[in-house]
Amino acid sequence: MTGPDIRLAPARRQDVAAILDLIRGLAEYERLSHQMVATEAQIEAALFGASPAAEVVLAWAGDQPIGFALFFPNFSTFLGRRGIYLEDLFVVPEWRNSGVGRRLLTHLARLAVERGCGRFEWSVLSWNEPAVGFYRKLGAEVMEDWRICRVTGDALLRLAE
Repeated sequence: MTGPDIRLAPARRQDVAAILDLIRGLAEYERLSHQMVATEAQIEAALFGASPAAEVVLAWAGDQPIGFALFFPNFSTFLGRRGIYLEDLFVVPEWRNSGVGRRLLTHLARLAVERGCGRFEWSVLSWNEPAVGFYRKLGAEVMEDWRICRVTGDALLRLAE
């Protein structure tokens, strides 16, 4: 896809509706729309409230948001240093294979270096072979021996008792 110059910018409070639309697009792509329950108010509070939980970088083509990366700090006890964890990366379908995803990842890698981080990591769905191949081409190691563990809903409540 060609057209206007693509620019990356940190999200601002007025971008919340656009961010939520991109999150919906990601949920649809990942076949998880049934789990998408976030609201604008929740996203606004999480990103711009008193204690922000994450940051977002948006990719823009003119005045159109075409992609985003949502990330937050994590910590490696083995390295004794902070890292950046990429929770979500999404580029709208018509802008895929145009370099937008690479630019977002490069931007976050630069942030990690500037912030003195020891690593930059993320997860990828095992069925998403195009993404796995893309990440490997960028030099990412897919950690085959590691599995994500998650506790939510009633199981989280039971564990908390």
